Amino acid sequence: MSLSQLEMGVLDILCEDARTTPERMAAMLGCTSEQAALAVKRLEEEGVIVGYPALINWDKTSRENVKAIIEVRVTPQRDMGFDAIAERIYRFEEVKAVYLMSGAYDLLLEVQANSMKRLASFVSQRLATIEHVLSTATHFVLKKYKVDGVIMEETNSDERLAVSP
Repeated sequence: MSLSQLEMGVLDILCEDARTTPERMAAMLGCTSEQAALAVKRLEEEGVIVGYPALINWDKTSRENVKAIIEVRVTPQRDMGFDAIAERIYRFEEVKAVYLMSGAYDLLLEVQANSMKRLASFVSQRLATIEHVLSTATHFVLKKYKVDGVIMEETNSDERLAVSP
């Protein structure tokens, strides 16, 4: 699919702020708000824009939220490669993202659950037991500093050295 310059501009704007109105996009791109709205609609219909998730700093809420990055080694299936096993894995509700990787492991998963126990149970009872999964390595996220280009917590500390007379 070939995208127009306007559509690419719309994508750039929405990457920065998905709440940008067609009127604001029009002012930024030098088009009409109707053209901007039609570009967004076409991108949604073509599956280029697939969602508008909010980026939430869960550390500032009372909800427990455990996130892990899991390296998975698998045996690719004949005539399907990694696609069939990746599809089976991404259907679990705990799995937020699946990436095919080069290197020491095949798939990289972003997994989220409301407790450490539930996440550990998912890995040991559901993920590791899937046929064609050879091994997993789980890395728990302890703190997020920057996500999707957004700094999660601004530091106001003055890092300059104090000067005394």
